[in-house]
Amino acid sequence: MAFRIRYHYRKQPKDIGYANDKHRSVYDAVASAEGVDLAEFHRVESQLANVCRNDRKTMKDFREEYFRKLGFSDVVIEREE
Repeated sequence: MAFRIRYHYRKQPKDIGYANDKHRSVYDAVASAEGVDLAEFHRVESQLANVCRNDRKTMKDFREEYFRKLGFSDVVIEREE
């Protein structure tokens, strides 16, 4: 099943294809499409995961806020028909 990701990057609407086997997450896919380096993000995310082992809300909030600061918004994944 194919997926599409619709998002805004620096207030411009974008649309890309997505496959689970190529990227760790939807956010990795959009960052890769825009050429954004996520080394720092993955380092901090790993540290946060060690501290907040079972707190998914904290991880989700961190991820969304980090990408909002990078200029991403309205990230939505949809199935292609």
